Amino acid sequence: MPLTKDFPPRLLPAPQAAHYLGVSESKLRALAIPRRELDSKRVYDRNDLDAFADDLPYETPETNEESECDAANKAWGLVS
Repeated sequence: MPLTKDFPPRLLPAPQAAHYLGVSESKLRALAIPRRELDSKRVYDRNDLDAFADDLPYETPETNEESECDAANKAWGLVS
């Protein structure tokens, strides 16, 4: 089996780390994500970025507002 060299880097500079999370670099720097030092470079560990994203809360629906599905079902007379 041949050795492949096609794999994502684990350590990312700020521009790539921000892109990975889908935020701006300034937002990335404001987040509580640790950086590592590699020689004189400060880089983000992809595992830390994943852990940060995994710890974000899920959006919860408003309890007093009607969901779009419920509104559509009522409009079509599927529920009362």
